[in-house]
Amino acid sequence: MLTALTFFSMCMAALAAVPPLTVQDNSQIIFAEDIKVPVVLGVMSRCPDAMLCEAVWDRVLQRVGDKVDISLSFIAEPNASDTAYGVTCKHGLEECAGNVYELCVAKYHPISEWWPFLRCQNFQGRDQIGLPETAVSCAGTAGFEWEIDQASLCAGEDGQGEEGVKLLQESVQNSIELGIEKSCTIMINGKQVCIRDGTWYECEGGHTPADFIRQINEEHNRLNGID
Repeated sequence: MLTALTFFSMCMAALAAVPPLTVQDNSQIIFAEDIKVPVVLGVMSRCPDAMLCEAVWDRVLQRVGDKVDISLSFIAEPNASDTAYGVTCKHGLEECAGNVYELCVAKYHPISEWWPFLRCQNFQGRDQIGLPETAVSCAGTAGFEWEIDQASLCAGEDGQGEEGVKLLQESVQNSIELGIEKSCTIMINGKQVCIRDGTWYECEGGHTPADFIRQINEEHNRLNGID
C-alpha cells in the first residue's frame, strides 16, 4: 500500500530529476524590439513652406505613424542681443513664440496630441500662430487643457517661458549642427531626402505622401532586418 510518506518521497525524487532552468535556456526567449525610423522636419512655425510640408506629412503619418519617431527642428539665427529668445526668427517674434509652443507641447505630450496641436495652429492661419489664444484653443482641440498643463508652464506667458526659450535655442543649435538651413527640410534616419522652399527640390525619392510612405517602409524594413 502506497503511504503518504512514500508518495511524497517519490514526488521529491521526480522533481530532483528535472534540470534547472539555466541562463542559456532563458536566453532563447527573445522578443525583437521594433525600431522606429527617425524623421526630422526642419521648419519655421510661420513659414508657408513648413505648413505645406507638415500637411504632406500629416497624410504620411496616417499611414505609417507607428513606424516613425518624428520631431521638429527649428530654424532661426542665434542672436545673443535678443533679450526675449536669444535668436532671431525670420517671421518675427510671434514665430519664435509659435516655435516655443510647439516645442513645449511636443516635450510633454505624445505625438497623438502634439501633432494635432501643430496641425490646429496651422489651420488657424499663419498670422495666428504664436498667439496665446491660439495655443489655448489648439490645446483643447488636441485633448488637453492649456491653463493647467505642463506645456503651458514650459511656454510661459506669450511663449517666452524660460524652459521654452531654452528648448528653442537648443532646437536652433540642433538645426545648425544638422546643416538644416531651409524650411522645410526633411531628414529620414539622419539623411536629408527633400527640401520645400518655394518649390520641391533635392527630392531624389520624390515628394508626394506616397513617396515618403514608401521611403519610410523601406527604411523601417532595413532597420528591422525585414526582407
